[in-house]
Amino acid sequence: MALLDVENLTIEFPTRRGTLRAIDGVSFAIDPGEVLGVVGESGAGKSLTGAAIIGLLEPPGRVAGGRIMLDGKRIDDLSQERMRAIRGRQIGAIFQDPLTTLNPLYSIGRQLVETIQTHLGLSDRDARARAIKWLEDVGIPAARQRIDAYPHEFSGGMRQRVVIALALCAEPRLLIADEPTTALDVSIQAQIIALLKRITREHGTAVMLVTHDMGVIAETADRVAVMYAGRIAEIGPVRDVVKTPAHPYSEGLMGSIPSLEHRVERLRQIDGAMPRLTAIPAGCAFNPRCPAVFDRCRTERPELLPAGATRAACWLHAGGR
Repeated sequence: MALLDVENLTIEFPTRRGTLRAIDGVSFAIDPGEVLGVVGESGAGKSLTGAAIIGLLEPPGRVAGGRIMLDGKRIDDLSQERMRAIRGRQIGAIFQDPLTTLNPLYSIGRQLVETIQTHLGLSDRDARARAIKWLEDVGIPAARQRIDAYPHEFSGGMRQRVVIALALCAEPRLLIADEPTTALDVSIQAQIIALLKRITREHGTAVMLVTHDMGVIAETADRVAVMYAGRIAEIGPVRDVVKTPAHPYSEGLMGSIPSLEHRVERLRQIDGAMPRLTAIPAGCAFNPRCPAVFDRCRTERPELLPAGATRAACWLHAGGR
């Protein structure tokens, strides 16, 4: 049974000019120990979906339809107080900039110990011992000596390791990782990716990994959901989406990744830009940019259709189109 089950999620923003629909009927599931990568251009709705799952949607944004199930229990309609108890204990979060997560006025040890005690109720001594163990697990050298250091005394890569320890120290079953490697240089990125893979494997944690970097997805994820204009364009095993994408948008994304195997003069690019929420076209939202567009694409919006090993929201995969 899936640990996280998102069913037909719809997120809206009321404005003076009417209601804007930012997420439109998104559905996916994540099993224990599985990493689902969520990829797409800026504005596709990746981070918004993650924020809804952890109950941190910025007002006036609201969940207007669908439901979010964690371990068979609905969580999108809980009060802020009840959601706060779930956040940290059952759902951990890693954000792009560790300085937005860590309090600069408290030592990292105090922040870890407080989190552990809030959710697990351990004594001061046991909580400190567990905090040191987590710092060691995420690769902080001399953790016993550095536990009383402050965030500014760590490098960017080390701070992100502390954030991972903070997200995992209460042993949540689900981890939402929103661009966890974007602010880091490439060598540190690789270490953080390896760390996430190892810890999720050892603890059986389900992970939703939000990023715009297909290289990170290919290296880390088991499955990938490609988002475009608030909907899922394609979802399936990462190998199939990378090697044989079934949606023209996925194909464009994959074609823009440099290859070490084949030398090309120019990388492919997707012409145009993602539509604004106020100007999403009729039919398939990708149709103005799609090289394979035909009449049906301009009038009817496709749902996810079987497309080999994946599912793609594209009329190319409708029988007898």
